[in-house]
Amino acid sequence: MSLFSSLSVSASGMAAQRERAALLVENIANAETTRTPEGGPYKRKDAIFSSSSVASEFASELDAQMQTGVKVTGISIDQRPPEKQYMPGHPDADSNGYVSIPRMNPAEDMVDLTSANRSYQANVAAMSAVKDMIQKSIDLLK
Repeated sequence: MSLFSSLSVSASGMAAQRERAALLVENIANAETTRTPEGGPYKRKDAIFSSSSVASEFASELDAQMQTGVKVTGISIDQRPPEKQYMPGHPDADSNGYVSIPRMNPAEDMVDLTSANRSYQANVAAMSAVKDMIQKSIDLLK
């Protein structure tokens, strides 16, 4: 594995975790949204990851092999029915006084967001290590 393809693998991981974090933040922000343009309460979204070939900018010149990274291939939308809470004064309450609210656990989303943040930081650390190795290689050739 070349150093440049290592950068591409880490970059793909960072992009995937950034998309995951954006979905988690959207989930947290809409944890109490009872009305959406599509109708009904907000539905939780999750990123679906899959492996993906990533190529370095220099792969053809260096005869490097293709490396496997990660990418978001889709977004899963929770299809479970919403929870019902008795709130008779709420504008979205039905005739019995129940409001459909999103089926979410904000604490779980915060834990997932922390995990996405740490994964992103791990990719940054890997890229920094590769950058340092490339710099040391250049210094040796001087």
